[in-house]
Parts: sequence; structure tokens; C-alpha cells
Amino acid sequence: MNTVYTIFSTLLVAGSLSLLHAADSWTDFRGPRGNGHAAVKSAPLTWGEDTHVKWKTELPGRAWSSPVVLDGQVWVTDATEDGHKLSAVCLSLETGEVRHNPLLFEVSNPQVWGNAGKAQSHGSPSPVIEPGRVYVHFGTYGTACLDTKTGKTLWTRSDIKVNHMEGAGSSPILWRNFLILTYDGADHQFSIALNKKDGTTAWKTDRSIDFGNTVPDRQKSFSTPIIVGKKKDQLVIPAAWAIYGYDAATGKELWRADYRNKGFSVGSRPVTDDHAVYFTTGYMQSEVLAVKLGGSGNVTDTHILWRTHRSAPRISSPILIGKHLYTSDDKGFVSCRDTANGKTLWSARLDARVSSSPVYAAGQLYFFDQNGTTHVMKPGDAHQALATNTLDNGFMASAAVIEGSLILRTKKHVYRIQN
Repeated sequence: MNTVYTIFSTLLVAGSLSLLHAADSWTDFRGPRGNGHAAVKSAPLTWGEDTHVKWKTELPGRAWSSPVVLDGQVWVTDATEDGHKLSAVCLSLETGEVRHNPLLFEVSNPQVWGNAGKAQSHGSPSPVIEPGRVYVHFGTYGTACLDTKTGKTLWTRSDIKVNHMEGAGSSPILWRNFLILTYDGADHQFSIALNKKDGTTAWKTDRSIDFGNTVPDRQKSFSTPIIVGKKKDQLVIPAAWAIYGYDAATGKELWRADYRNKGFSVGSRPVTDDHAVYFTTGYMQSEVLAVKLGGSGNVTDTHILWRTHRSAPRISSPILIGKHLYTSDDKGFVSCRDTANGKTLWSARLDARVSSSPVYAAGQLYFFDQNGTTHVMKPGDAHQALATNTLDNGFMASAAVIEGSLILRTKKHVYRIQN
């Protein structure tokens, strides 16, 4: 068979399988594309504790990881409130029944944090899943690869250490044969790629910015990277003081844009339209920035397209729909911005603070607040509320979306919401 035809056929089949899986899986924190978009034809509009709940499963620990879904399984991490025991939980997508619950790491001396970490948990990073394998990450305490059929551990790493100060927050991502992890601690800051087959290190790259005498607290960060570029081969990660672009294959730094002393403890994940990357800078005076892609070296003076501090989130990730960028900040304001210039088109006040990242499904935008209310809106040039729905407890985790259903994790339960 002709080589070109063989390659084309392989890509066509792979693309077709990807499209078939898109509606009935949610493989990554923020979905298969890492941007909060769901490829579904329908999604719930209204629900409550007594309506449209297909199942509800209580989890005993305190963990904010978001669910991932594949092949009839829902996976999350869990942790005891004191952080001594760290585990993974697999639920049946159909019934909510616990299928696997392996204890993965026992920590003799977990970090203890005060008010600064009251919104954290010892199980905040979300899993990432592919056929046959799920990868779970607890930052400095360890990373594990599990067989999804049996729940058995295939490999672990617990030798990669940093001081998170308030616990780990960055979720792992898969790229080709790599599991890519982010460690921006108060003492060391780097990205690392592990061979997903056996967990061995493929590359490790330290952050290049010089923090000087800056206090350790302002050197840490918690963001999850995205893959960008025409060939989908650049790793982009906001960290303390700067956002970086790396060659995903080698870890080589390609470019960097600085926001010195104006951002650290970044909790949100960036989004992109392949022209620019849009992200927030975390604590101190949080900003929303747009950085043009395609640069080389330090692009601070040439590639920052716009920046604004108005209603800028510290934790919740932005979501991009067409030419509109939507954010939900810590004080409960949802804002819509024009991606061309960052101008705010509208802003609406919610009833509570927001930490979860929004999702977009079947023409509807969903924002989840810490009181347990989901605010459903229609995207567009003007604010249009469609529904509000409340569940017990509150939301710290972000949602997963599959055909006709939302998988929601509150502080105490996992739900399947289905009209």
C-alpha cells in the first residue's frame, strides 16, 4: 500500500475514533481538549437534589480533584482531611457504584496549612485518563499509573519533591508518550515529562526567571499547562512571575513573557485560539493577559497584546467561545471580554465566590460556585441567565460533561445529573 495513503488512512481512523469518543468521555481536567468545551448535542438545564439526579455517591475524604470519564468509568482522587492517606476512586458511570478504591500513598508528615490554604485539599490535582490507564498525581507526595480494568498500580514515582506550601494543585496532562507534570514550589520550580509506560524521566526543565531575594511564598504556582501550536507541540504553562512556552518533546524553553511581582500562586489553566494564549496571573494584583503565540526568547515587550486587572480570577480558569473570553472571579463576578482588546462587554454578579472552572456544553455556559449553585447562561454580547440549580454543599472541583449528563463533584458527593 502507498505510504502516504497508509499514513492518511491511519490519521483518518484516529480522527474518527477521537470524534466518536468526544461525546462520551471527559479524559482530562477541563475535557478532551483541555478548554472546558464538551462535544455534546444535549446537556441538562435544570436540576436539584430531588430532580434529575441519576445517582449520588458520597466520598469520605476531602479532595477537590475534578472527575474524568472514559469507557463507563468515572475517576477522581480522594484524601483524608489530615492528608495521611491518598487514594483513587473509580465509580461506575451507569450506577455510581464504587468499582475501585486503591490506597496509593501514605504520608507520615503531610503539610499543614492555615488560613492561606483553607480553600485547598490534599487531593486537588485531577486525574488524566486514556484507554486502559489512568494517571493520578498528588504533587510532592507521589504520582501513580493504574490499570483501569483492575485498579492495580502499574508504576509510581514519589521521589520528585518540592515545597507546595498549601498543597499541590497542578493536574497532569498526556502528550504523545509523555505524562507531563508541573512542580512550581516555594523552593524549586520546573516542568518534568515522564515516560507514561514506566514512569521514568524523559526530560526536566527548571524555570529560567531569577527570583532574587523574593520570599518563597511568591515563587510558587499551581497552574495546569496546555498544548498549543500548529503542530500541537508547544507546552504553555503560567508560573510565578512569567508564562513559558516549551518544546513538549525536549523541554527546551522557547519563549517567556514576564509579569514580575504581579502574579504567583496561579491556579487557573490558560486557553488558546491558536493566535494567542489567554490566562490569569493569580495572587497579588491578578490580571487577565493575552500573549501572542509564535515568539522566541523573552517576548514581554513584543507579544503581550493586552492586560487588565478588572474582575480577574485567581483560581477559576477562563473559557473561550469564539471571540469572547469568559471569566468568573473569586468575588463572584462573571465577565465577558472581547479577545481583540480585552474590553469588558458585560459583567454579572453571582451569589457566592467561584473556584471551579466553567464548562460550555450544547450552547450553554455553566459556572459553579462555592455555595453549590450552578449558574447556567447563554453566551453572547449581553448577559442572559438561563437557570440556577443548587445542590448540597459547594463546588471546588470542576465538572465533567458526557452526552446528556453532567458529572459534578461537590465537597462531599459525586453526582450524575441527567434530564
